[in-house]
Amino acid sequence: MSNEIKVRIATPADEPELMRLAMAVFHENGLFDADYDKILGMIRPALYLWEGICGVIGPVGALEGGVLLRFSQLWYGNTKYIEEKCLFVDDKYRKERGGRANKLCEFSKQVSDSLELPLVIGVMSNTRTRAKMRMYERHFGEPAGTFFLYKTKTGEALPDQMVVGV
Repeated sequence: MSNEIKVRIATPADEPELMRLAMAVFHENGLFDADYDKILGMIRPALYLWEGICGVIGPVGALEGGVLLRFSQLWYGNTKYIEEKCLFVDDKYRKERGGRANKLCEFSKQVSDSLELPLVIGVMSNTRTRAKMRMYERHFGEPAGTFFLYKTKTGEALPDQMVVGV
């Protein structure tokens, strides 16, 4: 049996685990409030391959990480592109061998190549930002901008802002 890390396309059966990972993203890097229904509304269409796709690592019920890709358009035009909404590896798998985040980046590039659509990625984080940027630069080249935050910092959402609508 192979121990090779493989990315697979998420299915509706992965929804509970993807929501668990989404809340872990929020706890680690949240900027404002988190709305459970809104998060689900972003993830669920990708699970049905409608307006997006989600690549995951791990079996149903025990996901180690994932990447959420959605189709989008810029505010000024109609050209579709793929937007990475989130790439996340569960903390307990980050130091293990296998390069999970790198595998998820490769998955994103494969989706972009196969659909012949550009891929747009933003990194908004105050945690391990330089390491994340180096990884993305290795996969995608030089960045085309940056984010600035004024009067806020990622990962500092208030406990009462954790989940709205549950």
